Amino acid sequence: MTRDKVDFVVGGFRTEAVLAMQDIAMDYKKIFIGCGAAHPELCLRVANDYDTYKYFFRGTPFNSSFLVRTSFIQMATVGTILSKSLNIPKVRVAVVAEKAMWADPLIPAAEGFIPKLGMEISGMWRPSPVATDVTAELSAIQRADTHLFLTVFSSSVGIPFARQAGELKIPAAQVGINVESQKDGFWQATQGNGNYVMTLNTYNRNVEVNELTKPFVDKYVKRFGETPTYTADTYGAIIYNIVPVIEMTGTLDADRLVKVMETREFKTPGGRVAYVKDEQGRPLHDLKWGPGYLTSLGVQWQDGQQVGVWPNKWKAAEGAPEVTYKGIMPYKIAPWIVEKYKQ
Repeated sequence: MTRDKVDFVVGGFRTEAVLAMQDIAMDYKKIFIGCGAAHPELCLRVANDYDTYKYFFRGTPFNSSFLVRTSFIQMATVGTILSKSLNIPKVRVAVVAEKAMWADPLIPAAEGFIPKLGMEISGMWRPSPVATDVTAELSAIQRADTHLFLTVFSSSVGIPFARQAGELKIPAAQVGINVESQKDGFWQATQGNGNYVMTLNTYNRNVEVNELTKPFVDKYVKRFGETPTYTADTYGAIIYNIVPVIEMTGTLDADRLVKVMETREFKTPGGRVAYVKDEQGRPLHDLKWGPGYLTSLGVQWQDGQQVGVWPNKWKAAEGAPEVTYKGIMPYKIAPWIVEKYKQ
């Protein structure tokens, strides 16, 4: 199929690939919904050169700045549980982020934010996204007297990291982003050593964000035999975004569709979608994050089952209403961590 015969581009790719594909799609004035890459630059292009890049919209996940913010919130939640349950006066955090462009913004953010939470940084590690042995990093982290890992993994390194940390029974909780641990096959891939790993996620079989969640997840599991990950929101980008807008406008004209898409709000199985503007009021075509919109989930592996554990009575700000989705369960501390620190 030639480029001029394509009406839309919807798909999940890494940031580096999307940046290249973005230019091609924009040259041909084709609407491109990115489902996979998280770097803010993809939507900053829209604000900085609207006439050229207005055809690009983020589909999933919300950008890496909000991924970092959500990971910090979940890290703070787990840190508070560790501190209160095990009488740890100051939780020490090892930041472990794969060497990838999308993860780069996390490092300065972590350096500035973690101390504000009353925690200490025990060190920063940047393994290869495809590393198969991380024992050197894990040994160094253990020597650094670490209570908590903040992981940032979108690639296969998430499996050996979780497996080897579990084999060594390192007394530190894992929380953050580990895309491999979002998948049902993680338990088998880590030979059960991924127990108690927590990760940011989009879906869980037992958690309902809204009335669309359960029907979608159940249908996905029935068809594919596994829980959907965040890239499954490619489906939502088509069914809940493109199709209704075409039906509303009665056209395939990209410029007319863009005007409707950038102001419309709608529900998907993962939450409510709205596109935001930047601080100068320029369209970003980036996803709105927060209560009532997209928040993601925190899920934890508990004895072979993936369980939703966040948000659980989460308040986005002082005085804000609590957020708990149906099906959320309590977080569990690994027994070897309890044994190490319980007085």
